[in-house]
Amino acid sequence: MADFTTSFVSGVARVIGLALAVTILATSGCASEESRKKVVFLAGPDSHGYAQHCHHAGCQLLAQRLNTAMPDRVWAVVSRGWPQDATVLEGAAAVVIYCDAGDLLVQHGEELERVVGKGAGVACLHFTLDTTDRAARERLLKWVGGYFEQHWSVNPSWEAAFKQLPSHPATRGVRPFTICDEWYYHMRFREPMDGVTPILTAAPPDSTREQPDGTHSGNPTVRARRGMAEHTAWVCQRPDGGRGFGFTGGHSHWNWAHDDYRKLVLNAITWVARLEVPPGGIASKTPTVEELVSGQDKPKPAKWTLESIQRMIQRTTGCEVPLR
Repeated sequence: MADFTTSFVSGVARVIGLALAVTILATSGCASEESRKKVVFLAGPDSHGYAQHCHHAGCQLLAQRLNTAMPDRVWAVVSRGWPQDATVLEGAAAVVIYCDAGDLLVQHGEELERVVGKGAGVACLHFTLDTTDRAARERLLKWVGGYFEQHWSVNPSWEAAFKQLPSHPATRGVRPFTICDEWYYHMRFREPMDGVTPILTAAPPDSTREQPDGTHSGNPTVRARRGMAEHTAWVCQRPDGGRGFGFTGGHSHWNWAHDDYRKLVLNAITWVARLEVPPGGIASKTPTVEELVSGQDKPKPAKWTLESIQRMIQRTTGCEVPLR
């Protein structure tokens, strides 16, 4: 998916600097930047194999869908890594972080502390929640309500069946769904879930609890919870009125093609920015296979055709995805 440009791109460049890679979408006649809530996506470098941990491509997709759904209410921008001109974060209603090992949170915790101190909400996706840095862990507890603690939490890939969803703005218009991802579970939450509301909860297969002890594989406490349901996404309320969202999915880039999976994340980001989520949730167009492929930093393997990827997405997500 190509970066988006607008008639006011020169003005944006003056604000954030030409060195910052930004994704912006606006429509003619939409509200000015000042009248909209700003959501800043911070995307770490892509990692893992093809179509995995596609942080920038995932942020681009989500930002574009937010801008399209709410052109008069949201101004979403995407930065590759930490912005060289950090003034882009000024006035942010929400910051969405999608990176490996919480790196952006670890390296720029003090800068983020200042943004959050002015009321910005925080959403952390997938590996962002897994860090061994003590200060980053404390910030995750405070900002989003929980984190992945090594030797306590686990990160198996499994098919989660979310059969019941709680009543919350993040779940508006979201139907119960089943999808395979690297869903982390047995997270370290605030005690006793103070201000934390679980959003996605499912019972992992007992086979995911049978791995040997390790930083991410297993531990006696996890094995003792056989058959029990686990929380894989949640929202939180801060004492200062700020909001947070933790989402452990996001390993597979193809999963953004799932309409309910994507809607839940868009709803939660909207809520974190302290905007009203519509009764039917944030509606967004199902991305095409071509869009999902073109948005990635890594080249598509030569033997993979769009048609074969389309079949794979349908098989792994159960979704009918347009080719182009």
